[in-house]
Amino acid sequence: MSDRKRAGEERAAASALGRNVRLLREARGLTQVQMSRVAGLPRATWANLESGESNPTLGVLLRAARALSITMEELVSGARQDGRLYPKGTLPTRQRGLALVHKLLPDPLPGMEIDRLELAPNARMTGVPHTPGTREYLACEVGAVGVVTASERFSLSPGDVVTFRGDQRHSYENLDPRTSIAYSVVVLAPHA
Repeated sequence: MSDRKRAGEERAAASALGRNVRLLREARGLTQVQMSRVAGLPRATWANLESGESNPTLGVLLRAARALSITMEELVSGARQDGRLYPKGTLPTRQRGLALVHKLLPDPLPGMEIDRLELAPNARMTGVPHTPGTREYLACEVGAVGVVTASERFSLSPGDVVTFRGDQRHSYENLDPRTSIAYSVVVLAPHA
């Protein structure tokens, strides 16, 4: 590869990085000063990232990505289309007995899992305990869903939401003669 071509690619990457950092910060409604505090970086360093003129260290890129709650890949990626359709059945699904668990999001959200639970009549499903400090939120959309934790039992009707410690044994069951549908949001404990 020629030096001229390499230099052009480096300028394009720096420009994409600067654009991404600025757009992501603006989308969060934060100033450069506020964002630099969240990232634990000097404001001048953050401003240099956004200008596309800097050559940041890996540590600076990691701090910026964490502060923006995105992956390093997203931070440095070039322009791509804004939207993408995922037709029914294209996202991962797993069968657990009479329960079907659908992933709702095609891209991972750092520290979060969101699933749609489809519980056939008489379905029971054991949940997997997560890391200590994890919280789970379960919203019943259709039917009636029971949630049993290590210390409590809950019965949910459409529109009900229950929150519980996701780091303990728990299970779900369909309390309705028809298929019940619920949405699970697991907020993982931050790493120490």
